[in-house]
Amino acid sequence: MIRIAAVADVHLGTDSAGTLSPHLSQLGDRADLLCIGGDLTRHGEPEEAAVLAGELRDVAVPVVCVLGNHDYDADSEDLVRKELEEAGVTVLEGERVVLDINGRSVGVAGTKGFGGGFPGAAASDFGEPEMKAFVRHSRRLAESLEEQLEGLDSDVKIALTHFSPVEETLQGERLEIYPFLGCYLLAEAIDRGGAHLALHGHAHSGTEKGRTPGGVPVRNVAQPVIRHAYNVYCVGSGDDDPTCEPAPS
Repeated sequence: MIRIAAVADVHLGTDSAGTLSPHLSQLGDRADLLCIGGDLTRHGEPEEAAVLAGELRDVAVPVVCVLGNHDYDADSEDLVRKELEEAGVTVLEGERVVLDINGRSVGVAGTKGFGGGFPGAAASDFGEPEMKAFVRHSRRLAESLEEQLEGLDSDVKIALTHFSPVEETLQGERLEIYPFLGCYLLAEAIDRGGAHLALHGHAHSGTEKGRTPGGVPVRNVAQPVIRHAYNVYCVGSGDDDPTCEPAPS
């Protein structure tokens, strides 16, 4: 059994030092891996990323993350990534990593993902160049996620995104903004890539649990949704529901 701690949308700023690390001090006793599903910072400033790097530097388990839309806001995403990687955090954007955990290989494929909507109310790459660019960007990121999942040679495959792959975990959000919260193309990539669990954030007013059309469990781990520093999900236990007890707030 692999225990995956997960959270998203921590939105750390330059005044956030000491707010996250106390909740992670005992993480090694509760989980084998920490996944963070984007919106690591408030405005994507390198100084904010440096604060998060400090909070994660001494975490006792491997940390893997993707960036979110907030982390791109200052056009400094490369510097945000650099700050985190210097603290030992693995940042994925159209990439994958395989970790050896308790004698089993755990693969994580990650991308921010993008919007576009869901069947019956999805955008198409038709018409204005701006709309074509929007949809093609979403498709390109979904295709990269599928490619990375397929390329994982591991016992367990985790898909880590910021945007949602399914409508189910958006319930509670205004229907009008669903196309800006996720895209069905991510779910197709997750199913075709053979993931065992999909984690995302972004939908602060959404719902925790969902499934792809192919049956892959999806968890919205946005901190306003799970209301804890992280939740722990177990994979490989034979249980159809991969949820463990949440961490203390």
